[in-house]
Amino acid sequence: MGRVRLTVTESRCRCGYLEKGDVFIVEDICPPICHELWNAAYPYVFALLNGASLDCGEQRAVSFDVKCPDGGRVLLHGETVD
Repeated sequence: MGRVRLTVTESRCRCGYLEKGDVFIVEDICPPICHELWNAAYPYVFALLNGASLDCGEQRAVSFDVKCPDGGRVLLHGETVD
C-alpha cells in the first residue's frame, strides 16, 4: 500500500483548523482534518492508496484537488508519494 500526501493549498477555514501549507501523510489512518473535508477527499485518497489513477481533464493522474463542501473555504491537493 502506498501513501498519499495532502497539502492545504488555500484556507479560509471558519474554525481555524487548517492553514495554507499544512501537510498530512495518509497511510492507513485518517489525518486530523474536519469530517466534512475528509468526506470529500476520502474517495480519492482510498483510490490512490489502492493504486488507481484518476481522471484529470484529458489525462490520468495520481493526484487530485478537492474543495471543502463548506463553500470551498479550504482547498486540498492530494498526491501519491513513495
